[in-house]
Amino acid sequence: MADGRRRAFIGSFTAAGGPGIVTAEVDAGSGALTVLSSVNVVQDPSYLTLAPDGETLYAVSETAEGAVAAYRVAGDKPEPAGRPVPVDGSSPTHLSLFAGHVLTANYGSGSVTAVPVRPDGTLARSASGVLRHSGAGPHTPRQQRPHAHQVQPDPSGRWAVSVDLGTDSVRVCTLTDGALVLHRETALRPGSGPRHLAFHPEGSHAYVVNELSPSVTVCRWDAARGVLTPLSETPVLPGAPARDAYPSGIATSPDGRFVWTATRGEDVLSVLAVEGEELRLVTTVHCGGHWPRALTARGGFLYVANERSGDVTWFAVDPLTGVPRRGGSIRVTAASCVALG
Repeated sequence: MADGRRRAFIGSFTAAGGPGIVTAEVDAGSGALTVLSSVNVVQDPSYLTLAPDGETLYAVSETAEGAVAAYRVAGDKPEPAGRPVPVDGSSPTHLSLFAGHVLTANYGSGSVTAVPVRPDGTLARSASGVLRHSGAGPHTPRQQRPHAHQVQPDPSGRWAVSVDLGTDSVRVCTLTDGALVLHRETALRPGSGPRHLAFHPEGSHAYVVNELSPSVTVCRWDAARGVLTPLSETPVLPGAPARDAYPSGIATSPDGRFVWTATRGEDVLSVLAVEGEELRLVTTVHCGGHWPRALTARGGFLYVANERSGDVTWFAVDPLTGVPRRGGSIRVTAASCVALG
C-alpha cells in the first residue's frame, strides 16, 4: 500500500448476513488483524485477489448470474472501479489474474471465464472468452456435471490451471486472443473431487486438495510442456471421518517444507511435511472457529476464514515443525476468504 501499511481484504457471503468486503490492518510482527472498514456493493463477494501493484482488488459475485468486480484500494475502504461485469457463468467461486485478464472459475456452470483488464486496472465491459468443461464423476449427486472450483496461473506464468470437482480432473490452458484454449486435461482418482491446488514454491510440484475424500494428491509439474502428472495421495486426517469431511483450502509454506489444508467438517487445519515427492501428515490443530472455508499463508502466519462461526483467525507457524499456534481472531460474519496486501 502507498502508506506502507499492510492490509488484509476479507470476502463474505452477504446472503448469509456478511458485510461484503472487510478491510483490516495487519500487524507485521504479530500477524494480528484490526478491522478498518467494510463495503457492500456486490452480492456474495466470496473470493478476492489483488493486482500485483496492490492498487486494485478484484472480487467474484458468487450468485446464479455470476459477475466479477474491481475496486480501488488506495485508502482504508475499497472504492468500486466501474460496474460489475457478467462472467457468462453461474456461481463463480474463485478468480485470479493471468496474461492481462481476470479468470473466474464458475462452479455452477462448470466453466472458466476470461475478462480483459484495462491498463488502468479496470475491467472491460464483457468477457472475452468462456471455456466450458465437460464430463462427470461417480459421486452422486456432487459429480453429475462439471464444477470448476479454482483457476490460477502456474508459477511460470505460461499456463492457466483449472481444478474441476465434478470431473475429477485438472485442466491446463493457454490464452489466445482473449479466449481460453485447452492444452491438456489430467485425470485424478475417480470420486476424489479435487477442489483447490497449490504449487510448491520451486514450481516443480503441485498439491491438489480433494473435497470428496479427505486427501491431497501430489503431482509433478512440468512447466516447459504444461504437463501435470499425479504421483501419490495422502490423507489429511489421522483416521476415517464419521461423516463427510469437506476439505476446503490448501497452502504451501514459503520454504516449501510444509503444506497446510483446512477441513470444514472436522474444523481442523492439517500440517503435512514435504518429503521429496510425497507428503506426510504431521498433525492436525483446531481451526479456531467453525467451518474453515479458506486459508491463506503469508510469511510465518496463516489466516483462516471460518464461515459458520463468522470469524477470521490468525496463527503463527513454528518454522521448524510447521505447526500453527492460534494468535487471535476478528469477527466477520460468513467469512469466506482472506487476500493479503
